[in-house]
Amino acid sequence: MSDSMSEQDRLARAEQKLQSLEKLDDVGAGGWNWFTARTILTSGAGFFTDSYDVFIINLITPMLGFVYYADNGNKIPSDIEGILKGMSSVGTFIGQLLFGFLGDILGRKIYGFELLIIILGTINCATSASAIRGVSTIGFLGLWRLILGIGIGGDYPMSATITSEWSSAGKRGMMMALIFSMQGVGNLAAAITTLIVLAIFKNAVIADVMNLDYVWRICIGLGAVPAVGTIYLRFTMPESPRYSLNVEHDVEAAAAAKGQAVSAELSKQYTKVEEKRDHWAEFRAYFGQWKHFKVLLGTSLSWFLLDVAFYGLGLNNSAILAAIGYANKDTPFETLWANTVGQIIITCLGSVPGYYLTVFFIEKMGRRTIQIMGFAVTTVLFAILAGCYDILLEKSMPAFIFLFTLAQLFQNFGANSTTFIIPGEVFPTKVRASAHGISAASGKAGAILASFAFNALVDVGGAPGEHAFLPEVLAIFAGVMFLGLVVTVLWIPESKGRDLEEFEEDYVRPASVQQHAHNNDNLETESVYVDRELKA
Repeated sequence: MSDSMSEQDRLARAEQKLQSLEKLDDVGAGGWNWFTARTILTSGAGFFTDSYDVFIINLITPMLGFVYYADNGNKIPSDIEGILKGMSSVGTFIGQLLFGFLGDILGRKIYGFELLIIILGTINCATSASAIRGVSTIGFLGLWRLILGIGIGGDYPMSATITSEWSSAGKRGMMMALIFSMQGVGNLAAAITTLIVLAIFKNAVIADVMNLDYVWRICIGLGAVPAVGTIYLRFTMPESPRYSLNVEHDVEAAAAAKGQAVSAELSKQYTKVEEKRDHWAEFRAYFGQWKHFKVLLGTSLSWFLLDVAFYGLGLNNSAILAAIGYANKDTPFETLWANTVGQIIITCLGSVPGYYLTVFFIEKMGRRTIQIMGFAVTTVLFAILAGCYDILLEKSMPAFIFLFTLAQLFQNFGANSTTFIIPGEVFPTKVRASAHGISAASGKAGAILASFAFNALVDVGGAPGEHAFLPEVLAIFAGVMFLGLVVTVLWIPESKGRDLEEFEEDYVRPASVQQHAHNNDNLETESVYVDRELKA
C-alpha cells in the first residue's frame, strides 16, 4: 500500500509540475548560437592543445637525441625514451580521475583550472634546463610532462561533461564528436608546426646541429598559444544549468545561465541545497546497483580494450615510413624532415577522416551502432594483418598500407570517438564527471599497459627493433577488439536522441505521467520529468 501511495505521490508531483512549471527551453543550449560556438571554441581548443602536446614529443624526441645523446649514436636510450613519453600518460591518468571527481563535488565551475595546468606544464617543458649537478634537462622535461599530463587528463571529463550538458539531444553527439575530432587537427598542427620551425632553422641546423635545441623548445612552447587564447572563456563560463538544477536544485542559477528569468512559483518548487553533499555516498549508492554499475563497467572496459589495441597501430609506423620512403636519411635535418612529413602522411591515412565521419553520422547511426561497427571491423582487420603480415610486407605493401588505413579509419570512425562520447551521456548529473573520469582513466591504463608490455613483447624471438613477434601481437589485438565488441553488446546503452534527463534516477516516462493526469483531471501533456524540467 505504501509503495502504491509513494508512486501516486511521485506522479502527483509530476502532475503539479505540468500545471505550474515554466519550461527552461533550449534558448541557449539547443540552437546554433553563441552558447554553442562558445562551447565548441573553449572545449575544442583544449583538445587541440592536448593532442598537440601529446603528439609533439614523438617529433622532438629525435631532436633530443642529436642534442643530448651524440655519444649514443644520436639516439635517446630506449629506456629513457619510454619513461619520457610515458610520464604524460601517467599524469593524464591522475588528471582524469582527479578532475572527474572534483567536477562532481565542486561543480563544473572549476572548468579552466586544468587549462592553467596545461599552460604551466607546456611553458616549463619548453624551458627545461639542467641542474649543475644531478638532474638533467631530460629529467626536468619528464617531470613537467607529468604535470602537463595532469592538465590534459583533467580536460577529458570536464570538456565532455560541459559539452554534453550544454547541448540539445539532437546535436549532443555531433558536438561531442566535433570537440573530440580536434585531436586529429592537433596532431596535424604539431607536425606542420615542426615542419615550419625546421624550415626556418634549416641553415642553422645544417651549420650546427646543436641549434636543434631552439627548434624543439619552440615547437613545444607554441602548444600553449591556443590554451592561453581560450583561458578567459573557460573561467567565465557559467555553471552548467543541469548541475545547478539537478544537483544544487538552484533553478534561478540554471535559468540565469541560459539567459532566462524564472517565475516565483517555479522558484518555490526548488529548494537550493545549502548543506554539504556527500558525493562519495551518492556515488556508492548509485553504482552499488548492478543495473548502473554494469554501464560504468561497459564504458570503462570498452575504452580500456580500445586503447590497448589503438596503440598497436603505432607499432606499424616504422614499416609504413620505410615503405613510402620516409625512413632515416643521410643528414640530421633530412632525417627529421622526413620523419615529420611521414607522420603527417600517417595521420592523414584514415585517422582524420575517421573523426569527421563520426561527426557526420553519429546522430544518424547512433553511438552504440558505431562502436559495435568499429570493434567488429577492426577485429577482422587485425586478424588479416596478423595472418598475412609477412606476405603483405614482402609482396604487397600497397595492400598492407590499405589495411592499415582502414584500421585507422574504423578506430576513429568507431570506438575511439564513441568511448569518449558515451560516458558523457549515460550517467546522471551527480556522477557524470566522475564516471567519465573513471572510464577515461581506464582507457589510459590500457594505453600505458600496451606501451610497456607490447614494446617488450614484439621483440620476442628477435633482435631489439626487429619486431619479430609483431604478427602474433596483432592477433592478440584482434582478440582484444572482439572482447570490446562483446562488452559493447552486453553493457552499453544507446543514447542517440535521448534527453539527458532520461538518465536521471528519478525520471518518470511521459506516458506514465500523462496516464495519471488523464485519470485525475484529463490534463493533457507531451512530456514531464519528476523534479526536473531543464531541457537541453
